[in-house]
Amino acid sequence: MVGGALQIAGLLVGGIGMIGTFAVTGMPQWRVSAFIENNIIVFETIWEGLWMHCIRQANIRMQCKVYDSVLALSPDLQASRGLMCAGSVLSFLAFMVAIIGMKCMRGTQSSWQAKGYIILVAGLLFILSGVVELIPVCWVANTIISDFYNPVVNVAQKRELGEALYLGWVAAFCLIAAGAIFCCFCCCCVKTRSYRYSTPNQYPTHRQHLHRKTESSYSKSQYV
Repeated sequence: MVGGALQIAGLLVGGIGMIGTFAVTGMPQWRVSAFIENNIIVFETIWEGLWMHCIRQANIRMQCKVYDSVLALSPDLQASRGLMCAGSVLSFLAFMVAIIGMKCMRGTQSSWQAKGYIILVAGLLFILSGVVELIPVCWVANTIISDFYNPVVNVAQKRELGEALYLGWVAAFCLIAAGAIFCCFCCCCVKTRSYRYSTPNQYPTHRQHLHRKTESSYSKSQYV
């Protein structure tokens, strides 16, 4: 009962992380314009994402344009495209593998061991997808912070951390947490199963007791 609830919790957390990964990949709010020093045009907000950049004016109208070429992007955004796509695929694959290996699914007793290995694979995939997602999010955040405090960079080109980065950290944490839950569940199941198999039967069965009693009486009668 506890194991089933633990698996469901891991699946829900992993599903949240997967949906968050998809959202972060498509959101344009990776880099947001910073209103500092002489940059006081507060009625216009610039968003820069992995696939497009948007301009929002006075919270009323927003215009977005897809990047004309990948080469026009900075190196961190170019790498983030591939890594986020890989993280999205890995998280979806981990979610599907976790569903297949759920203990609540119908199956024979002999398939439980195979399902345990499937759950372990799902947990490792969740952890891998979370790590893959952390790399571009932290890379872009480090670049934004470095440029913000760099006096050489023009004020109009300085950016702040967007909402997509914060959501990316939360999604990556959910994926890693889901993977840890599945891996811990699999390890606990292996230890429990090995403990059951290694525990000897200390009390003889009823047939063994009758068999010993028959042998002892037979030996006594033969002796007499």
